Amino acid sequence: MPYVRTVKTSSGATAVQIVYSSHRGSREIEHLGSAHSGAEVELLKAAARQRLAAGQGELDLGLAVGALGGPLPITASRMGHLWDALLHGFRVLGLERAAGGDEVFAQLVLARIIEPTSKLDSARVLEEAGVEAVSYRTLKRRLPKYAKQAWRQRLSVACAGHAGLGPASLVLYDVSTLYFETDAGDGFREPGFSKERRLDPQITIGLLTDQAGFPLMVSAFEGNKAETKTMLPVIGEFMAAHQLPDVTVVADAGMVSEANQKQIEAAGLSFILGQRIPEVPWVVAAWHREHPGEAVPDGHVFTQRWPAGPNGGRRDQVIYYQYRHDRARRTLRGIDEQVKKAEKAVAGQVPIKRNRFIQLAGDACTVNRELEAKARALAGIKGYVTNLAACPDGTPVTADFVIGAYHRLFEIEKSFRMSKHDLQARPIYHHKRDSIEAHLTIVFAALAVSRWIENATGWSIRKFVRTARRYRTIEIQAGEHTITAADPLPTNLRQAIETITGTR
Repeated sequence: MPYVRTVKTSSGATAVQIVYSSHRGSREIEHLGSAHSGAEVELLKAAARQRLAAGQGELDLGLAVGALGGPLPITASRMGHLWDALLHGFRVLGLERAAGGDEVFAQLVLARIIEPTSKLDSARVLEEAGVEAVSYRTLKRRLPKYAKQAWRQRLSVACAGHAGLGPASLVLYDVSTLYFETDAGDGFREPGFSKERRLDPQITIGLLTDQAGFPLMVSAFEGNKAETKTMLPVIGEFMAAHQLPDVTVVADAGMVSEANQKQIEAAGLSFILGQRIPEVPWVVAAWHREHPGEAVPDGHVFTQRWPAGPNGGRRDQVIYYQYRHDRARRTLRGIDEQVKKAEKAVAGQVPIKRNRFIQLAGDACTVNRELEAKARALAGIKGYVTNLAACPDGTPVTADFVIGAYHRLFEIEKSFRMSKHDLQARPIYHHKRDSIEAHLTIVFAALAVSRWIENATGWSIRKFVRTARRYRTIEIQAGEHTITAADPLPTNLRQAIETITGTR
C-alpha cells in the first residue's frame, strides 16, 4: 500500500518520496524532488497525494470543507436486534393477526418484555428502543378493547393453533393470586386465601397451558373465589372455543375437591390429578405385610385399580402410588422437627402453638402418637389418579406416563414465575375491572412471546433481553447521505437471533 514520506537530503533539504510497501517490505521508491522551504514541501506533498489518488473516484458526501473536522450527527438509534426478534415472535405466534394489526397492542406487549413498567412509562421504554410510541390518550382509549372476551379469545385461538392441540391433548391448569395495595374490596378485588399469605384484597388468576408451559388461556376471578371452582369454567370455555371433544387435564390435588372431581367426570373430561392420601392405601399396607421388615425400593410404584360401578357415572380409574427415598427423607425430617416442638409444648417448655401432632382433650395436652405413626408410614409416598383409557397417541397408559405428565406442572409454575417476576404482572396500576382485565391480556401475550423465545433459543427471556438490548443499530447523516451502522454482535447472540428469525 503506497504512502508518502519526507526525508532529509545530504544538503539539508527536505525530499518527498512515494513508497510502495508490502508485507515483504518497502520497495519502488519514487522521488518527487526536494525543497528548502515549508511551502515547497507542502506543494510536493499535494503532488504526491494527487499521484496516489490517480484514477480513484471520490465520494461526495455533500459536506462543506470546514465540516470535516466535526462529529457526524446520529439521526436514529434503536434496539434493532432485540425489537425485531421480539416482533418476529409476536408475528410467528399469530398474535399480530389475532389483534387485527393493532400497533398499540403490539407495542405494549413487547415493551413489557423489554422492561415491565406502567402503561404511562411504556412510552419511555419504546423511545429508548427507538420506536415511536402513540400518545397516552390513544393508549387509554384502546385499553377497554383489550379487556373484551372476544379479543382474548382470538389470542387464545392463535396460541392454541401454535401449540397444535388435538383431542385428549395434555393441558396444565393452576391458579395464583395477585394482590392490590388497597384497604377495601370492591366485589372483584377481595381478600381471600393468598398464596403469598397476605391480607390485602386480591384477584385469583387461572392459567391454562400446554404440557410445555406455553400459555393457552388466562382468566381472572374474584379474590375470594375458591380455587377448586375456577378450573371447570376455564376448561369448559376453552374446549367450547376450540371445539375440542376432550382434553386431559393435569392439575395438583389442591385444585380438585371430591365434588369437583365428580363434576370433571360428569363433563366427560380425562384427567391426571394429584391424589390426597389421608390413610395408608391398602396396596401399600399389603406390600408391607408381604415384605415384613423390608424397606420399600426407591421409585417403587404401587398400582391400585378402581373400576367404575354400574351406576357410578364415571370411568374406570387407576391410582398410582410412588415411593421416593428423597421425598421420604425430607418428610421424616419435617415430622421429627414438629414432634420435638410438640413434646416441648406438652412439657410446658414452650408456648402451645399450632401443631398437628398436639392433641387437646379438655385441659389435657398430649402428643398424638397415632397420627405420628401414620405420617411416618406415608412418608415418601405420593398418589396420582387418572381415568385415561389410553395415552393421547393411542398407546396403553403406564405409570411412567401418568407420573411424568403430572410432573410437567413445574412448567406452569415456571410460567407463573415469569409472569410475576420477569413480566411483573403486579403491581397493577389499575382499579377498574376492565383495565385490570386488559392488563392481564397484555401480560398473557407477553408471556406467550417470552416462552416462544426461550424455547427457540434455550436462553431465559431475562438473559436474552439483557444481552440483546445493548447492541443498537444507528443511522448517521453525512451530508445528503444516510449511513446505517450497527454494533457487532457476539457469536452466541448472533446465533440466537438467527435461530429466532429463521423460525416460521
